[in-house]
Amino acid sequence: MSRFIKLSVVCAMMLPLFVIADENLKEASTLSGMFEKGRVSGEVRSMYVGYELKKAGENDIYATAIGGHLKYESAQLNAFSVAAAFALSHDIGFATGDGGVKQNPELSSSDGEHSLLREAYLNYNGGDFNFRAGRQMIDTPLADSDDIRMIANTFEAYVASYQLSNFSFMAGKLQKWQGYDADLDSGWVRTGEDGTWFGGVTYADDIAQANAWYYNITKLTNAVYFDLTLGYEIESDISLSAGVQYLNEREISSSATKADIYGALAEFSAYGFTFGAAYNNSRKQAESGSFSGFGGGTLFTSMDTMILDEITYDRDAEALVGTISYEIDKLKLSYAYGNFKGEADSFGDRAHIVEQNIGAEYIIIEDKLLFRAIYVEQEDRESLAKTDNDWNRLEFMVAYSF
Repeated sequence: MSRFIKLSVVCAMMLPLFVIADENLKEASTLSGMFEKGRVSGEVRSMYVGYELKKAGENDIYATAIGGHLKYESAQLNAFSVAAAFALSHDIGFATGDGGVKQNPELSSSDGEHSLLREAYLNYNGGDFNFRAGRQMIDTPLADSDDIRMIANTFEAYVASYQLSNFSFMAGKLQKWQGYDADLDSGWVRTGEDGTWFGGVTYADDIAQANAWYYNITKLTNAVYFDLTLGYEIESDISLSAGVQYLNEREISSSATKADIYGALAEFSAYGFTFGAAYNNSRKQAESGSFSGFGGGTLFTSMDTMILDEITYDRDAEALVGTISYEIDKLKLSYAYGNFKGEADSFGDRAHIVEQNIGAEYIIIEDKLLFRAIYVEQEDRESLAKTDNDWNRLEFMVAYSF
């Protein structure tokens, strides 16, 4: 799912941020039965992503890739199970720009190919308690899969979780991560110099969802995150939603990573239409900036590409994003306009970036075959000359899950 589609922020925030355990795994009584009763799942995905770069001297870049992932999960034996998932992405030569000049490396790395064992874990499921060790998918506010290109983010981690009525608890340590946001050329990289310790609790019922999380990203920052989202159904086809969020980060070892970010959002839905507005404000921290985490980040105003992090260093900054979408049967059309402004920093430099997203999603086969198209236009309105923030981007994706 792209960040742009995630801009229906209230609906997204009303979903659980993590899954405690997979309740659909079969039970086995012997070691051989544990593997014989296992299951296979996966996805075949193809994407085209091209950029029209407007900065002087820059070449337009584009790439088309095909790949996906294949996952095996064993049955449970005495509450234990194992799983592994292999992922790959390979550029299609005739539909990809010349390597090093016009190739877009974000799909399959600068080499035009990428493969890895993205998941490999041991899982213990004791009912409401679950423990998982190894390479795995994680979705929390400051560490998430951000599955918006060919290779999703995954983590080498130790994670314990517990479900108690409407409360979900999670704690653990992230060691390394890989994926689109980590730079495919870099492979597995550390989440902080000595990893990241984290813990969080989520409360969810039919009306409200609340989150409280803490992260110690070693030698970088101590981060505390809160949010509260409320939803109210007026009629079967009419509803209102609203939310607030807060992110506080304090630097460690002179890392220049500290922030105070506030956010608010509201949405109104009626007869397939949804209208939304989201706002984030970052208070100036002298010679320091914010860190949205290992992934797409959790701020309400995160768009397909632009996030507030880009302009928070040494200045007050704010973002306002308006969205409209229409959903009918298996088709969803979306538009978002984001206005990102940064006040003068210590050198007197200001920032003003506008991004527009136009998207369409069509589910061809329910929960199986998906088509997605996104057009993104970004403009640097602070500079008379074209900069790295002046470009257009076009993406097409087809994905089949099994």
